[in-house]
Amino acid sequence: MKEAVVLYPSPAIGHLISMVELGKLLLAQRPSLSIHILITNQAYDAGSTTAYIASVSATVPSIVFHFFPATTLPPDFSTASPHHETLAFELLRLNNPNVHRTLTSISENHVVHGLVIDFFCAPALAVAHELHIPCYYFFTSGACFLNFFLYVPTLHDKFAKSVKDFDDPIDVPGTPPIPPSYVAKPLQDRYDEAYKGFLDSSLKMQTSAGIIVNTFEKLEPRAIRAIVDGECVPGGPTPPLYCIGPLISSKGDDDGGSQECLTWLDSQPRGSVVFLCFGSLGVFSVEQLKEIAMGLERSGRRFLWVVRSPTKGKNQEAATSTTPDLDLGSLLPEGFLERTKERGLVVKKWAPQVAVLSHPSVGGFVTHCGWNSVLEAVCAGVPMLAWPLYAEQGHNRVLLVHETKIALPVDESEDGLVSSEEVEKRVRELMESEEGKMVRERALAMKEEAKAALSPGGSSWLALARLTESWKRQ
Repeated sequence: MKEAVVLYPSPAIGHLISMVELGKLLLAQRPSLSIHILITNQAYDAGSTTAYIASVSATVPSIVFHFFPATTLPPDFSTASPHHETLAFELLRLNNPNVHRTLTSISENHVVHGLVIDFFCAPALAVAHELHIPCYYFFTSGACFLNFFLYVPTLHDKFAKSVKDFDDPIDVPGTPPIPPSYVAKPLQDRYDEAYKGFLDSSLKMQTSAGIIVNTFEKLEPRAIRAIVDGECVPGGPTPPLYCIGPLISSKGDDDGGSQECLTWLDSQPRGSVVFLCFGSLGVFSVEQLKEIAMGLERSGRRFLWVVRSPTKGKNQEAATSTTPDLDLGSLLPEGFLERTKERGLVVKKWAPQVAVLSHPSVGGFVTHCGWNSVLEAVCAGVPMLAWPLYAEQGHNRVLLVHETKIALPVDESEDGLVSSEEVEKRVRELMESEEGKMVRERALAMKEEAKAALSPGGSSWLALARLTESWKRQ
């Protein structure tokens, strides 16, 4: 019988891309495998995956997608939680019968070495146990958030109050202390439904066959060591850890605008351009867009800026519904595009981020600190300005600024806005100052470490070999 591994991502595009890259990596190590990816519908608009899935299907025939029937939340489902993650946890829980049916079907013709789940898909662990299939977690963030995630049950038992009510930074083994406000929002309130979903997923993780993480040892040595030594689950089991990154995708869903970006970059001096992009969900208010524009204009630096249509609210940071397509001229300060056209390019919605970051003209990256974006910058050797917006991005910022020191911080005002003065100051600092030069040198050194980790005999190469060898012993 043929060998198979089944991958089960949450349906958001960022999580799906990471899971597909894991599938490709497993195929490179074990070409005899077939990779099966389970696809559910989305609980909220987290970016279309149709074109991306079609592209993978056309180019990697050993990866097979299984589309579940559309599942909807029951009419009587209600939650007081403001976090969209609650909807994802519930929808994925309702998909357990689909998981059971599909795994049973695949097992008829394959030896299934494992079900690899996203942490949102924790309910499926029970299905894997019932079918006697080893279940692994694939953690699409880095070790700096994984150690917090593993430590959540300890914090929950140790303190009777919510993270949002802590007065001091929180000490978690293996990472710098994290300010309570930087903790992923669904983890800040212990009485919130989303928090309960994460707590449950963390406890279930301790019973899994292993944790696969998209990181590498030289990027997060302290966090990784704390997990391996069991410090993040005191008194309980820590499953085997496999750091197999950095996994990044070289392709994305192209809307046709990629050539314009790359042609424009070809005409810019080496290392002169600041690239601003805030992920597939990152959005700003009109007021914030104007502050960014004024800061860029005053900085005098060359820039390539990806702008998404703004939110109506002042501080919404993640787009979970479709926003109307607006004219750039109406969003940005009057005359801005005309005044900066010789040294700046503003594109709507999307740019080919991996290709842009790899372009020799790009010398800095203003990022929301999404883990995929962080790894893409690391692999390109580009220093960052860390501007977290949602999810675990505050945790990533602490790592990048205080631990690996390959980013400088962007600081918000008390009203949650980043001022044009702050944008100007930080862009200049990254591109012109001595501190910016040191961050750049460390980013270039980390690029070499990333390459070494994935090379034969490197730490990530060996971790993947350990994972696939463990299957032979089952």
